[in-house]
This record gives sequence, C-alpha cells and structure tokens, in this order.
Amino acid sequence: MIISTTKTVIFNCILLICFSVISIACKNKDKKFTEEVNDDDIFFDYKISGEEGYDNLTILLKFKSGDKTGDAISANEIEEVKLDDEILIPDSSKMNGTFYELQKPIASFSGKHFIKVNTGKKEYIEEVNFTPLALLTTISEQINREDLVLDFSGLEIEDYVRVLLTDTSFFNDGINRIDTVRNNQLIIRKTDLDNLADGPILMEFIREFQRPVENGTEAGGRVRINYTLRRTFNLQD
Repeated sequence: MIISTTKTVIFNCILLICFSVISIACKNKDKKFTEEVNDDDIFFDYKISGEEGYDNLTILLKFKSGDKTGDAISANEIEEVKLDDEILIPDSSKMNGTFYELQKPIASFSGKHFIKVNTGKKEYIEEVNFTPLALLTTISEQINREDLVLDFSGLEIEDYVRVLLTDTSFFNDGINRIDTVRNNQLIIRKTDLDNLADGPILMEFIREFQRPVENGTEAGGRVRINYTLRRTFNLQD
C-alpha cells in the first residue's frame, strides 16, 4: 500500500514538472511571435549569388534582429517585401528562420533593381545594381608557365576578385587570395604558376562585393553580390 502511494506521488510530481515545462515553452513561443519589433532594430541582409554557366541567379533576403548575427524576424512583423513590383512570399526553416528567396534569369537581371520593404510603419527602398562578371580572354587548353593576362567586363575601374587555382597535387594548397583588378585587367604571374604542379588546373574567379544598405534603419544592413567564373586548362613547362 505504501509502495503504491509512493508511486502515485512520484507520478504526480512528474506530471506537474512536465506541465510546467510545456507552459513555460508555450509562453516563450507566444512572446516571440507577439512581441512587437522596433523598426530601428531590423537589420537588412540582402544577397545575390550567381555562377556563369547557370541560367538563374538566387536572390536571398533576410531580416534580423539587431545585427547580422541576430535571430530572423518573423514574417508577421514585415507587412510586405517586393523586388521591383513583384511581391515575395516568405519561407522558413529551422536553421534560418524566416527568409525570402527567388530565382531570376541571369541574362535579363542585369541592371538596376529595387528591394522594397514595408514594415507597416515605413517603407525602405534599396537600389541594387547587378552586372555579371565576364571573362573576355579565351583560355587555351594548354597554358605555359608565363604571365597570364586576363581581361574582364562587369567590374569597376578598381575592383577586387578572389582568385583560386587548384591542381591535382596533394603537396600544395594552390592559390587562394583576393586580387586587385584595375581597368578590368588581372595578371597571374609566372611565379604563381610555378607553385602549381603540371597537369589539369581548375581556375576560379569570384567577385565578392559587399556594401552597407543606403536606406536602412539604425541597425543598418548589407548588400552582398557574389558571382563565380570557372575555367580549366592543362599547365605545362
């Protein structure tokens, strides 16, 4: 009889603890979605990414609390998000929270665009210019170890491009650095090629452009544009 009573007491205690945990969790969840977000705490995080050889690029828009490391802001707190005149539908995931994503043809997206965000209190309009990076120089199948002069289009008078050259050797890490490109021209020196093994080489150019938003809140924001080019060739003496 005593054992049965003890079991009943323990079971009731467990139930009480479970109900308490559930109640606290529900309150926190409700608070997260009902707490009003101040416009000045919204950090705008905009990214456009594309790659030569693919038809579409990806536009990813996020709104975070406080700064770029903050939690995603619920779609309930943003009245409307538009790219030019197209209304975007929010999506969400456990990892990223709420976000807005769409794809556009690279060929027709080049030029000026506007991201419009209406919080219900104010509309924030950000102008974004996109020009795909293009390599004008034809890369031969066989490249000798000498200076490689490369001409591009789609860059500023002075711009920056990440350069990666990878060989099939296990004895070096290849080349991975940010280079300054002036007047759309970049030179990969013979001394760089001397650090690579003979044979197949994968060459990549990535334009990693970033700037602060021009029409934002006190929390600010950023616009990032990444575009990748790839070429392959055989390196020989």
